[in-house]
Amino acid sequence: MPKKPVIASYVSDFLKSDMLHVYRQVTGLQNLEPWVFTHKRENEARFPFPKKRLVVLPKPKLRWWRRWVHKNLKKAPWHLYTWEVRHALLELERAEAKLLHIYFGHTAIHFLPLIKACPHPVVVSFHGADAGVDVHKPSHLSPLREVFAAADLIQARSQSLADDLIKLGCPAEKVRVQRTSIPLEEWTFTPREIPADGVWRLFQSCRLIAKKGLDLTLDAFATVHREFPNATLTIAGDGPLKEELEAHAARLGVAESVRFAGFLDQADLRKEVAASHFFLHPSRTTSDGNREGVPNAMLEAMASGATVIATKHGGIPEAVESGESGWLVGENDGAGLSAGLLALIKDPQRSQAMALQARARVEAMFDRSTNIKVLEDCYRGLMEGAS
Repeated sequence: MPKKPVIASYVSDFLKSDMLHVYRQVTGLQNLEPWVFTHKRENEARFPFPKKRLVVLPKPKLRWWRRWVHKNLKKAPWHLYTWEVRHALLELERAEAKLLHIYFGHTAIHFLPLIKACPHPVVVSFHGADAGVDVHKPSHLSPLREVFAAADLIQARSQSLADDLIKLGCPAEKVRVQRTSIPLEEWTFTPREIPADGVWRLFQSCRLIAKKGLDLTLDAFATVHREFPNATLTIAGDGPLKEELEAHAARLGVAESVRFAGFLDQADLRKEVAASHFFLHPSRTTSDGNREGVPNAMLEAMASGATVIATKHGGIPEAVESGESGWLVGENDGAGLSAGLLALIKDPQRSQAMALQARARVEAMFDRSTNIKVLEDCYRGLMEGAS
């Protein structure tokens, strides 16, 4: 049996707990052999990967000094040293890699010397924040445009993100939408029943950071709770805003009905989603430009039968057709979020119809198998063009 062509994917930390979407994409390859290049191995139990195909690159002993100098004195992104580029090229040769895929855009800026030196096609994928944070600073935008010029292909996880990259100067012919996706076989659709005694269950799963709009979720829940005092809200995930959000729930007088569940593994997450009637995700663009692509947790909720209420932000409208497969309001529209949630609670037939449409939407656009085939075809096209 002929050896499968090798695809090398670089992720600086393989893998942080909120990068399941990257793991699904890297390990989903069927007709190509995935290798992983990284500088730090994390969460091995959660994200198993064959050691013989995982390369941990060495770090400079004074990497902290390099970062400090570039941030505080040069006011420009740091780049790999020449010896780091040579080492990476030798490892790519040892792996017999035919293509290098770098996650994410902000990492690619540091890897410009490797991108330029690599003898094989290079793909750089952007997922959200890496196309927003600091992009309008000249010291960041200039090297970002170098990435656009040096890479063979730029991937974006939503059309909205692709449009933003083109506005930043990426040639349109280099940009491809590569949707991150979910394994639908793991997310069974279950119609939700109208709960007895108003025990509506609301849910949100994400990192506890500003762009996820969790303060708006709590505000909306407080409004619901006044009419349906038996309603509950569960927030899964962890992050720097946890204490602030707990305090906000207390100020709203709903702390006893809000549960901060922490980070959940996939089995427990599926149970929580299956028990929920509504999934909230009021994403917003933060002051530093941080924004979403398409939240995978939202797609999972749509696949499972929970009704989604979110915002017109990033790539979310590409997944949720407002009024058909979910309900969308403007960014930071707390009143609209509350009103929409209450309206759907009081009209369960409409809510259930939206849930059915949401499942169909995910099947049509965000199925893992379908999108992996698109990715493999993309890789093969680049490799054949380079041969």
